[in-house]
Amino acid sequence: MATNSEILREVNLQLLDGNNVKKTKSYNDIDLNKWKDYEEIETGTLWNFNSRAKGAGHKLEYHGNYIPQIATQLYTRFTKPGDVILDMFLGSGTSAIEAANMNRKCIGVEIKPELANYVQGRINDEFKTNGVKVISGNSASKVIVPKIERALKAYDKEKAQLLILHPPYADIIKFSNLNEDLSNCSTTEAFIEKFGEVAQNGYDCLEKGRYAALIIGDKYTKGELIPLSFLCMQKMSEIGFQTKSIIVKNIEGNEKAKGKTANLWRYRALAGGFYIFKHEYVVLFKKK
Repeated sequence: MATNSEILREVNLQLLDGNNVKKTKSYNDIDLNKWKDYEEIETGTLWNFNSRAKGAGHKLEYHGNYIPQIATQLYTRFTKPGDVILDMFLGSGTSAIEAANMNRKCIGVEIKPELANYVQGRINDEFKTNGVKVISGNSASKVIVPKIERALKAYDKEKAQLLILHPPYADIIKFSNLNEDLSNCSTTEAFIEKFGEVAQNGYDCLEKGRYAALIIGDKYTKGELIPLSFLCMQKMSEIGFQTKSIIVKNIEGNEKAKGKTANLWRYRALAGGFYIFKHEYVVLFKKK
């Protein structure tokens, strides 16, 4: 638990016109003197979003992309306009699209070259911004770090201000035929090891004192629950991240066509002695 003096050292006090003092954290623009005005900001550990936010460039066109509301919440709490978000599993670009919407920068790493090219082209065409750089490559490889550093330099930054990690949930969905793709790991142990390599690269590219978010769920295999979320959380702790919060989020908002098989899954749950996943996790960390 942080002491009062530690909290105060992180607070910015800005003298405004009329001698009003704006009280903010060093990493966001939330005026703590007006904390009651921010009703849209989640501060609890249970997030319920009953549908995916649409518009402003967002659409459900790729299985497994996380919902935009998560990005909105994280960017508001842990970044300021002009800050750089680093997403090590960019996918179809939720992080990048919301960064463009909220006047942030984004550097995204995507292992599938065709998807990386698609996202970069779409951002350039729809948002007319140079605030998003998509890197095609393996986020677990050390080769990716200098590429990220060059992208940061283009934004006059040495490090990123927020790290987003939304890996495949092991082999639940195969995203490509590439051996380096984490969804193709043959065992849970191999998946966690590869995830750790990605998280280490992200850690090295993140500014000290800034936050990281792990967005992940668990899986069943051979009648057993595999707690991917907690295994990944442990790996991030080993790397040096400080765990700040575990948020439970409902997953109805990012499921696709599950209504057609809902009854089947209910039967399987009753017959197999397990419960149907209705949640995933957003785990927050801080680089000490």
